[in-house]
Amino acid sequence: MSRRRLRGLAPGLATAWLLAACGSLPGPTALPPPPSAASGWQAPLPVAPPAAPQEAPGPDLERVLDDPELPALRQAAQAASADLASARARIERARAAQVLARAATVPQLDLGTAVAAQRSQPRGETLRSASLGAQAGWEVDLFGAASAAGRAALARLRGESASREAAERSLAAEVATQLVELRACVVQRELAAASARSQEELSRLTALRLAAGMAAPAEAALARASAAQGRSAWLARQAACGQQLQALVELTALPAQALSARLLAQPSGLPQGHRFVVDQLPADLLQRRPDLQLAAADVQAAAAAVDQSVAAEWPRVSFVGNLALARVGSGGFSVQGPTWSIGPLQVSLPLLDAGQRRAARAAALAEFDAAVVAYQAALRRAVREVEQSLLALDASAAREADAEAAARDFDSVLGATAARQRAGLASLFELEDARRSALASRSAWVDLQRDRALAWISLARALGRAPAAGADTAGATPKS
Repeated sequence: MSRRRLRGLAPGLATAWLLAACGSLPGPTALPPPPSAASGWQAPLPVAPPAAPQEAPGPDLERVLDDPELPALRQAAQAASADLASARARIERARAAQVLARAATVPQLDLGTAVAAQRSQPRGETLRSASLGAQAGWEVDLFGAASAAGRAALARLRGESASREAAERSLAAEVATQLVELRACVVQRELAAASARSQEELSRLTALRLAAGMAAPAEAALARASAAQGRSAWLARQAACGQQLQALVELTALPAQALSARLLAQPSGLPQGHRFVVDQLPADLLQRRPDLQLAAADVQAAAAAVDQSVAAEWPRVSFVGNLALARVGSGGFSVQGPTWSIGPLQVSLPLLDAGQRRAARAAALAEFDAAVVAYQAALRRAVREVEQSLLALDASAAREADAEAAARDFDSVLGATAARQRAGLASLFELEDARRSALASRSAWVDLQRDRALAWISLARALGRAPAAGADTAGATPKS
């Protein structure tokens, strides 16, 4: 291309670049990100563990719950989860949409080739042509429509990533909860089994005493009734443990026989929750809770959609061009050389659309307002979940010493009453009353341990994961 021709095209190219540099038109007035719902937690905070004062808030649940089976069960549940598979697919779609949106802001370049032969008259010369060239096209992002689409796609990608993380933490918490429930059920089953064996033995001894004329028929009937009640309680616990096991089978897709051998055949104590540091300010949730990150991403995407609707009300500018190497020949004569073209430069100015663009802008603003309200609601829900977990944890801690003392003392009373009954100084009625009290106190102690472990799981889930270094926590609003 000669310098003279380039000088002739310079004004048009300069105009296009100047239009592209104008930037976006002012968007709607931006609503500020919603502030934290409170300046501090209302519920008492757990005491920081002295052994690990630097523990990060919101740790992984494997570090909160000291159960050796939890990591393998969580990994199996993640591999089997349909929600996580769907979340991964949505992330890939969002990533592809982001690539498409980014591609719309840069010129498009295509390479093409063409070969043709034609004869316009009978017995005339055949005209042959061939070309190889590149064609470029570019829509100037004059008012920021393409860049707004890119911001929306990026926000949706971040939102889908946060959604996957939320699903992962929810699944991990569910696995941990079901495991604690199953462990507690097994402990309660063993208590019921021990009580049933003791009542069976007592019924047998009472029947012998009745046969020897040393016990009343009413006393033997009470012993038989207590034994039957003990067997019924044990069978009920057995069925409950089987149901808890099936819940884990559904979550992990592991064989029921294998899980039963690992979790039911070898009874284990209740796992304990480990203490960790809880930040003083609810505002720290904004950096860690994936559901809040998802809500913030929805606000970002809605803000970008508003900018897109504003840009759609203004002109669109685009132009194309191509450069090719061509060869044309006919009748032994041929010519070859470069060919090129720039243009046309197209400007599309919306005039009459029966209010479509204005309606689209109003709808986008309504979606933005709804996204902000949803974000505020998600923040309030997050604060509520943490507060409730802290209250449950504090309540279980306050009851712990009394429940442990009650279980220990009722066990002592049962032992003393059993010794007095063997010596003939206490009736069977007194022994059964002491047994029921001891069993109830031990069952309450197990329930309290379960509630405490579940409260730690709930608190870890409510606090979210600790933020990664350099994480982008800034909110987005429509451009102004």
